[in-house]
Amino acid sequence: MSDPIQIVDSPREISGAALRLREIAQRNAITPGQILEVFERWAAALDVRALREIPGLAFLRLWLRRSTLEPILLRELGPNSLSGGWREHGRARLRPFPLGVVGHWPAGNIEVQPVLSMTCALLGGNTCLVRVPRDLVDVTRQIMGKLLEADLTGEFTQRVFMAAFDHSRNDLQEAMAQGVDGAMIWGAAEAVSYVRGLPFPPWARLSVFGPRISVAAMDGEAWSDPTEAPSWCRRIARDVWQFEQRACSSPQTLFLERRAGFDAGEFVKALGRAFQEENRAHPRRQLHPALTSTICLARASWLLDDAANHALFPESPDWTILQGTGPEIPKPAHGRTLSVLLVDDLLDVVSRLDRTIQTLALGIKDPRKENALAQVAGRQGVDRIVKLGSMHTFGSPWDGLDLIGPMVRLVRYVPSHN
Repeated sequence: MSDPIQIVDSPREISGAALRLREIAQRNAITPGQILEVFERWAAALDVRALREIPGLAFLRLWLRRSTLEPILLRELGPNSLSGGWREHGRARLRPFPLGVVGHWPAGNIEVQPVLSMTCALLGGNTCLVRVPRDLVDVTRQIMGKLLEADLTGEFTQRVFMAAFDHSRNDLQEAMAQGVDGAMIWGAAEAVSYVRGLPFPPWARLSVFGPRISVAAMDGEAWSDPTEAPSWCRRIARDVWQFEQRACSSPQTLFLERRAGFDAGEFVKALGRAFQEENRAHPRRQLHPALTSTICLARASWLLDDAANHALFPESPDWTILQGTGPEIPKPAHGRTLSVLLVDDLLDVVSRLDRTIQTLALGIKDPRKENALAQVAGRQGVDRIVKLGSMHTFGSPWDGLDLIGPMVRLVRYVPSHN
């Protein structure tokens, strides 16, 4: 089996790969329906013990399933999109066509992101030129190896070129940008700004998914219900553990609205038990020394800053719950570190949110109250409002943008014989 990732060292290798990919895109049309068949087999091939500990793999498998993608394709590309046909639009006809070659600059801290990004462009019939960050080469190679198994004819995998090179190689970055017709860019502010400044062709379309954080909120009736609290706590723990709390969709702060006569400390204890259970089920295999220092510093600072603050954590840095009060979001520490803040009014909290918040996860008993919070959150700039336990469910739109539609051209055709 050939290596799905190429170590490149010259701009000529990048430009040559882009040229080959463009020829394939123009010569070999592929329909979303055909792609879904391969993705379905790929999802099944990924269900092996050796890969199950990869953060985010469970969501990648769910994303690749036809039941997930078919509704997204129909919504973004319209009727007949699965077969690649035209659809009637008054006297005209509309049909999506691929941009051509789509470049991908994934963030280096999410193991499945190179592949997730790539699938969005492939669903539009494009070919893909993917830069794989150095720390993700091994895991991406494992995931792509299963695609090679699922692609029975090889027709599909020839549409992808994965390149590994150091991010400091400006010449390779520029060659990659010059060779694409569209780009999907993910990551921190500095990385996003750098990639956006590369010499893309003037017609290139860019979809940018920059750095953001996410929070959660529960009203008093939800967290104080002793019969439902364990379930809510398991949901929160699952959201914290996925992607090691490194994703933009990871909860960093949980706001609890006060309820007279009920002690939020009891809910925090239940949350601690859920964290212990999740840690036993999914123990951390390794922890970078710098992250260990950050976690320890966050614990100490929290307890020293305010005598009323509390914290719950084991002796190890496996997980941390920082309990306090107030509507302001503390600086995220990551590393399975969740701030739990008691507040008087969730509406006051949500009214303070801005475009830095990607996802707001809710546990609200009153539907009318939840609707009011969602309306305010949307106006403030939040792009995803979901139920606790589903913060990482990858779907369209994401960050307020369609995932597949921006990487196609919607061609308008008015027949001359009408």
